[in-house]
Parts: sequence; C-alpha cells; structure tokens
Amino acid sequence: MVYIVLYLAVGGVAGVLAGLLGIGGGLVIVPMLTSVFTHQNVAHEVIVHMALGTSLASILFTSISSMRSHHKHNAVVWPVVFRITPGILVGTFTGTWIASMLSTNFLKCFFGIFLYYVATQMLMGIKPKPTRDIPGTAGIFAAGSIIGVFSSLVGIGGGTLSVPFLTWCNTKIHKAIGTSAGIGFPIAVAGFIGYVINGLGAPNLPPLSLGFVNLGALAGIVAASVLTAPIGVKLAHSLPVDKLKRVFAVLLYVVGTRMLISVFW
Repeated sequence: MVYIVLYLAVGGVAGVLAGLLGIGGGLVIVPMLTSVFTHQNVAHEVIVHMALGTSLASILFTSISSMRSHHKHNAVVWPVVFRITPGILVGTFTGTWIASMLSTNFLKCFFGIFLYYVATQMLMGIKPKPTRDIPGTAGIFAAGSIIGVFSSLVGIGGGTLSVPFLTWCNTKIHKAIGTSAGIGFPIAVAGFIGYVINGLGAPNLPPLSLGFVNLGALAGIVAASVLTAPIGVKLAHSLPVDKLKRVFAVLLYVVGTRMLISVFW
C-alpha cells in the first residue's frame, strides 16, 4: 500500500509539472522511480532500466491527451510527424536495446548529465535560431533516429530534443511544441515495446513486471498524472512560469548531482 501511494505521488508530481512547465514527465518520473525502486529493494542492476521502461510506458498514455489537445489548436504539423516517425521508431527501439546492455551506474551517469543539459537550457533560456528548412528523407530519418535513441536512454517523450530541432528548422515555437507532442507517441510505443522485449527473462525483476516495465508503478503514475496535468495547466496561467522554470532548473541540477553521486556512494 505504501508503494502504491508513492507511485501515485510520482504521477501526481509529474502531471502537475508537465502541465505547469511544459516539461516531459520522464525528467521527473525517472529519478523519482529510481529512488522508490531503491527503497523497494529492487535489484540494483535493473533499477534504472525499470525506471526508464516504466516512464516511457506512462508516456504512451499521457502523450495521447497532449497530442489531441495540440491538434485541436492546429498546432501539430502532421506531415512532419509522419516523415520523422520511421527514424523515431528505429532509433527508440535501438536505444532500448543499447540500454539493456548498459549498467545501472552508466545509465545513472548518462541521465545525470542529461539533467544538467536540460537545466542549463532552461536556466539560460537557450533557444536555437531558425536557420534552415525541414531536411529531406535521409536527413529527417537521421534526426528521428538520434532523437529516438536519446529519448529511450533517458525515458522521455523527446520534447527536450525535438522542439529545438524543429525550431532550428524554421518551425514556429507553438507548432514545434505541438508537433513534438505528436512525435512523443511513436517514441512511447517503440520505447514501451523495446523495454518489454529486452527485459523479458532478465534476472531479479520485481513483482508485476513485464520486461523492464513495472505494471503497478505504471498504473499509479498514469492514474495520478491524468488527473493532475490539468491542474498544472491552470496554474500556468496564474503563476510566474519563467521564474518557476529557473527554480526547477536548480532542482534538476540537484537531482542530477544526486544521481551522479549515487554512482560512487
């Protein structure tokens, strides 16, 4: 019962922050689940793998709501979503295979460094200048593959990478965010399938696990985040979001540092 409450808390916090700050839930879910799984005495060698797989599985549900919302505002450039999806699927599935062969400590280091990158981008308001158009078939496949690999290695829906890429390709920011929401769904599909397949038969998996996806944690996170995301959206219209992003950036530095320290102590 205690862990069910903790799963609900993870989903609740992730939902509010996603709605309030427009960040991917994986940035919150992965470190929080890693901590919960540690206290739950999940085997060290699969802790981060379980957190990544469960995070992407939760995005499978939450991305649908986000995608539909942006579509209603005509903010999803569907031709771009369809063109980049093959690369996304290949890259994300490949990333889950790579992750399954990496150690927990390596994944902790990788995620910690990624949090530093996101925090710096958020703190300094770094935005790429539009310098070119959407690339051709080969170029967009390569871009999708890279976004997919990195997204699966850090358990996110890809917005942290796809929004800057689309902005760089002369896509207006609101359409870049909406299109990124559309891209998040195939990332979640490939990530979910990949972490399930690559985790099947892995030793020391906790109860209620399907590969590297914990179904109990998934149910709690999805149930809570669906309810709290609208609260975050409402708060975004009444609170100083820019200031909150700077505070959250500092929190990401702390979480990233804690992740890195845990590798050695």
